[in-house]
Amino acid sequence: MYERTPHTDCTETRIGLAYGLAAYLWWGLAPIYFKAVAAVPAVEVLAHRVVWSAVLLAGLLLVKRRVREALGAVRDRRTAGLLAVTTVLIAVNWLTFIFAVANGYLLQASLGYYVNPLLNVVLGFVILRERLRPLQWVSVAIAAVGVAYFTLRLDTFPWVAAVLAVTFGTYGLLRKTARVEALTGLAVETTLLAPLAAGYMVYLWTHGGKFGQVSRRLDVLLVAAGVVTTLPLLWFTHAARRLRFVTIGFLQYVAPSAQFLLAVLAFGERFTPAHAVTFGCIWAALILFSTESVLRYRAAARRDVRAVSPLGDS
Repeated sequence: MYERTPHTDCTETRIGLAYGLAAYLWWGLAPIYFKAVAAVPAVEVLAHRVVWSAVLLAGLLLVKRRVREALGAVRDRRTAGLLAVTTVLIAVNWLTFIFAVANGYLLQASLGYYVNPLLNVVLGFVILRERLRPLQWVSVAIAAVGVAYFTLRLDTFPWVAAVLAVTFGTYGLLRKTARVEALTGLAVETTLLAPLAAGYMVYLWTHGGKFGQVSRRLDVLLVAAGVVTTLPLLWFTHAARRLRFVTIGFLQYVAPSAQFLLAVLAFGERFTPAHAVTFGCIWAALILFSTESVLRYRAAARRDVRAVSPLGDS
């Protein structure tokens, strides 16, 4: 144990910022990986992602001596029930994202992850009975107008964005109430999915699966799905322990921004006037939402300083 000083706090913040940027940039650039395995059906990629992540996470639990923690989470009925539901949610989220990248819907995927912070506010209001502040209501309304315009203008519902936002938002809400650390929780989730995923991989071995049948390069890429999934999570957990919540809130926009740029500049997805209006509304909503959060955070910090200051009552 060491004594914390302003210098150590500053160092920890810089380390946390580096980890946070690395995690969100990795998630933002992950479509490059999934584009590289786009020839493989999305369900098969998902199976590899689950199995190799489960193997890697099991090894990490052993190294970090958290196996007992994972077993405790499974034995606790409430935690086990929540993790069973989050397992389904994260599987649907992963499958949808893999499909989106392979089939030219990355713009919609980035839209979904842009909407997610605002959806979290709505879920907090509906499920947790949290009160929404006036500017939060305005932010949600502006985002809703943008999505409604996109749906009406293109005569198609942005289902990829909706599925990604709803599954990840609900996943985050449930994981917030589950009494389990992020790494341990993901290890349990992938372990629950692993038997089904492994069985599907065995079936594909004799029924036209891609693994072991196309090239060694593709095999290595599929096995690497475990690292692609787990590494940014580890970086994020390191960042979350060192950074303020408001900083994490800003960093979360790095991933969909990188996905947006990849979709338009690298993958050649069409950016139509309808996209411009929708994304413009979402960005305006996020700017308003973030500005309100920062101002509120600073006001609370000033109140805390006055409360502990010897001159606070003068």
